[in-house]
Amino acid sequence: MENIDSNISSEEELVGIDEVQKFLNRSRASVYRYTNTDLRNLNPSFNPRKLNPEFRTDQKDPLKFHPNEVARFAKDILRIKEVTVEVFNTPSSAAQNILLQVLDELKSIRSLLEKNNLKDTK
Repeated sequence: MENIDSNISSEEELVGIDEVQKFLNRSRASVYRYTNTDLRNLNPSFNPRKLNPEFRTDQKDPLKFHPNEVARFAKDILRIKEVTVEVFNTPSSAAQNILLQVLDELKSIRSLLEKNNLKDTK
């Protein structure tokens, strides 16, 4: 096993219950027991003794966790010295490809505007 800090993705992807179960090497039921959830409160306040999911907008939304939160919980609460948390990027979707094209177009527009601004100030 490798050190947990070196395996957290810089992409800051969120992970689901299945991934947390694998990272912590615990059953799905125990992961749910560790999780900071409340039937009366969709987003309970941070509990340092629990595994805190990310913000949800609906009770039906799946629980998602930040890799740093999983690492914190593993180290501080479960006292696991080493655990591997790896987040793999999913293949690009059509929506992601379109957003990248839009971003490229906006960058080129900004570049043109900045060039025109420089010409106007001279």
